[in-house]
Amino acid sequence: METQFATTVAALDDKSDSYKENLIGTLLAIFGNLFISISLSVQKYSHVRLAGLKDTRTYYWTKTWWFGLLLTIVGELGVFTSYAFAPLSLVTPLSAVSVIASSILGFIFLRDKWKPKDFLRRYVLSFIGCALTVVGTYMFVTFGPNTHERLTADNIVKHLIGWPFLLYLLLEIIAFCLLLYFYKRKNAKYLVVILILVALLGSMTVITVKAVSGMLVLSITGSLQLNYPIFYIMFVCMVATAVFQASLLTDASQLYDSSQIASINYIISTLFAITAGAVFYLEFNHADVLHLCMFFLGCLIAFLGVFLITRNRKKSKAFEPYVTMDAVAALPNMHDKGRMIQPDYNGSFSYGALVSSDSTPENYTPATLAIVQEQHNSKAASTMPYWASDLKKD
Repeated sequence: METQFATTVAALDDKSDSYKENLIGTLLAIFGNLFISISLSVQKYSHVRLAGLKDTRTYYWTKTWWFGLLLTIVGELGVFTSYAFAPLSLVTPLSAVSVIASSILGFIFLRDKWKPKDFLRRYVLSFIGCALTVVGTYMFVTFGPNTHERLTADNIVKHLIGWPFLLYLLLEIIAFCLLLYFYKRKNAKYLVVILILVALLGSMTVITVKAVSGMLVLSITGSLQLNYPIFYIMFVCMVATAVFQASLLTDASQLYDSSQIASINYIISTLFAITAGAVFYLEFNHADVLHLCMFFLGCLIAFLGVFLITRNRKKSKAFEPYVTMDAVAALPNMHDKGRMIQPDYNGSFSYGALVSSDSTPENYTPATLAIVQEQHNSKAASTMPYWASDLKKD
């Protein structure tokens, strides 16, 4: 009887410690993502302020930019440390906090002028998206996995050589090689293909980040783990996969709009990270069906919220790198008979100017080209300008 009572007390103590560590990890992830969003806004403010004041100083000579960098370091350290306390499936989706904070900060410091009647049309999706993301975040934090494991070198090696992870790793390598072949050799530069490649690498990144973070925290608290080779193997894998992710995301940003990349990358990377945590760290082994359903429902709601927030951002229009023929006064008939020499661009006839991203249209007056006057028989007499229809065909 006493043995059974002692076992029950020990189980309750372990459960209490697990909840406490989950809470620490969750708070670290929330505040870390919040600091990262604030830092990006502060650094952007530094760049905009220098441009507005026509300051000749470089941005890294300003205190504002360095303050933003300090906030970035603090935020990244918070997110990194959170992996040592909370499960992957709980920490990874919390990057939605960064999306919410960026949306709110962008709205507060918005410099565009808007009319009251256009307010709801422009920002209602952002408000709905923020509300859905908050609800989804609350749900997956409340019903997320509640696992607790000391991330010692022996435990990580045990997970690493387990058959679930080896099977998952094999499937991931095959999928990555196939997608990389189509991306590089077949020139299949679709956004989904690039972001799946990023997510496949990201699932390995979060696994190694959690391992490295956990072993560092244990080493700091007294149980040294840095003398095991597995720590350095995980560290090298973490850095390598993070670098390749950054390279692929750079390629994606050159081809597609940043709002599309932000929403789709968050959804795909979160799904792969949750799968990696379930396979490698066995985070859902002791979860019941109700908690699983509510957790994934919260994730779906957060995905929808992030999609609505990023969808409402203004997209930049493409640059018009040519002179439209309608801007030439001497050639007004080049579009006759439906044969277009160069494509029209939303009725804009400009040269060397970016199309304004503001909602208020601006009129640009094209500079007309001077009519070339011909001289015949060495006489300086001027001739009438000729039309395109008067040109003879060869």
